[in-house]
Amino acid sequence: MQRWTALGVLSAAGLMTILDGSIVTVAMPAIQQDVGFSPAGLSWMVNAYLIPFGGLLLLAGRLGDLIGRRAMFLAGTAVFTVASLLAGLATGPGTLIAARFLQGAGSAMASAVVLGILVTLFTEPGERAKAIAVFSFTGAAGASIGQVLGGVLTDLLSWPWIFFINVPIGAATIALALRALPRDRGAGLSAGADLIGAVLVTAGLMLGIYGIVKVEEYGWTAAHTLGLAAVSLALLAGFVARQATAAQPLMPLRILRSRNVVGANLAQMLSLSAMFAFQVLVALHMQKVLGYSALETGLAMLPAAVGIGTISLFASARLSARFGARTVLLAGLVLLISAMALLSRIPVDAAYVTDMLPVMLLISGGGLVLPALATLGMSGARESDAGLASGLFNTTQQVGMAAGVAVLSTLAAARTENLLAAGSAPAEALTSGYRLAFTTSAGLLLAALLVSVLVLRRSPAAVPAPATTA
Repeated sequence: MQRWTALGVLSAAGLMTILDGSIVTVAMPAIQQDVGFSPAGLSWMVNAYLIPFGGLLLLAGRLGDLIGRRAMFLAGTAVFTVASLLAGLATGPGTLIAARFLQGAGSAMASAVVLGILVTLFTEPGERAKAIAVFSFTGAAGASIGQVLGGVLTDLLSWPWIFFINVPIGAATIALALRALPRDRGAGLSAGADLIGAVLVTAGLMLGIYGIVKVEEYGWTAAHTLGLAAVSLALLAGFVARQATAAQPLMPLRILRSRNVVGANLAQMLSLSAMFAFQVLVALHMQKVLGYSALETGLAMLPAAVGIGTISLFASARLSARFGARTVLLAGLVLLISAMALLSRIPVDAAYVTDMLPVMLLISGGGLVLPALATLGMSGARESDAGLASGLFNTTQQVGMAAGVAVLSTLAAARTENLLAAGSAPAEALTSGYRLAFTTSAGLLLAALLVSVLVLRRSPAAVPAPATTA
């Protein structure tokens, strides 16, 4: 019983993190007006959270293995909760951006070890599949609730409440975690405290993510973008070289020997590039072309989130137990490709019932994809490396989301600008840009499908419990 209580605690933390990511976007116009952000500065409401979140995941995951995953989860949740309070109390842009940075750091600390805790709590494959399905369900719920709740809280109360809502959730999560999560001592910092490697990977990831999120402002071929990419790649290459020679590596390269770990992380990066960009671009299409309000947009996208959550909670574990996680992943990817194919032909005057609702229903295939990827991504991890594998999985998730939005938004904007310059009507130009982005999304999902076919193992037995020896 305590294991399932622990699952509830971990899911609540995941819900809080996902909720914060989607709830802020709806409130940004109100924040800009009240706090005094410039249009360019407002983007740091997202970037200041995303950069530390993505950059610190791998380090936090490994530190969780060393100092204890329970301790890392509690510390991260506490940092996130305090930062949320500071964000709600902020009266100027500098304070709010600093609070968002702390939120991102806290999210990284807590999120990096969640899957590592899950796979050590649930060692039997069937139970583990159910636990991962429940955790995936809360992620989908957080995305949908955030879009709707952000509009409600901002309209009925005020924007600080989108941050204040995290405080009671965080406090309750900490209180329950102290009782429900099992104590683990970790291997100790002396077992793998590679400070040089930590600096290399954290700096490399942060610079890379920063470069990605600023692409829309500078462009892909600008010196700013290419310079950051070169430095980021050099730092990450140095990190890999360091891990191959260090006596106590931060990320033992043995984790990359598992085909399922490598394949699932690559497939996840490609899939989430498309899925997260879908969420952003469809919301923009509904508001800029179809004239929906923020609240109407959230409600219109609700069937997709509900479908993903329902399938992940009630169907994915059973299907994985019967057919294997790899087969379930392939079926979900086919549904997602079909959704993007429909969106690639979306009309300017799209009707919700005939043009948008079928897409929302097909996107429910994400309820098959996300739990299967999580299962496969953790399948090759030893118990001593579970936090590291969890951090790696979450890192590729964040990089994929950031890259997807940057690449596809840039493609859509460029197509739109060219058509406007040629004299096209604004609605037609915007729609054509979004069509190009959705066509590219279908290509990314097709690439994920090929990776899954060629790299991932076929047998359901390829998802074992983590080994108990180092």
